[in-house]
Amino acid sequence: MLDFFIEAYKNAPLWQIILEAIAFIFGIFSVWYAKKENILVYPTGLIATVISVYLLWRAGYLGDMMINLYFSIMSIYGWWNWSKGKNDEQLEITRTNTIEKYSGLILFILTIFIVIGIYKYFDYEIKTENYFDIFASGIFFTGMWYMAKKKIENWTLWIIGDIVVVPLYAYRGLGMLSLQYLIFTLLAIMAYLEWRKILDKKKLQL
Repeated sequence: MLDFFIEAYKNAPLWQIILEAIAFIFGIFSVWYAKKENILVYPTGLIATVISVYLLWRAGYLGDMMINLYFSIMSIYGWWNWSKGKNDEQLEITRTNTIEKYSGLILFILTIFIVIGIYKYFDYEIKTENYFDIFASGIFFTGMWYMAKKKIENWTLWIIGDIVVVPLYAYRGLGMLSLQYLIFTLLAIMAYLEWRKILDKKKLQL
């Protein structure tokens, strides 16, 4: 296992290793803060995603790059939305309603078509592995939108997406990213359980 991580970065320049390490650390912090319903999820996440956009662009993984570019934009929106909330009150954890479920499905499908269009536009060959990447893009785009609105379903989508990309990044030799998303999976499961407890507690108080 250790050889796998060492081999992946054997010929990588030092600056790339440092940037990946920074993105790794801040990415973990971001998910941890999200689990705790702490607004620091967004500034820490923004650092991780901006670095990831650059690294993935250099590596030519357009689908993953688009995910992280969207994460960066949604982090700014989510930061504002969590700060402001509704009627200047703190935004509360809720479940998606019917309209939001359909909106999420539309966003998922739309994202898939957009990412495929980007691959075609830049004349990148869509290999079998890229279809997993494209599917994960749709999952993550929808999950990030739900997170910005503090919908508990965001964690379900994060878990599904993380399970998809952990082996994908390992296959590509991106050991640090694979490990990061494995940790994300565990944190997302813990976060879902924690947010559900908050919702159940709120139900009892009604």
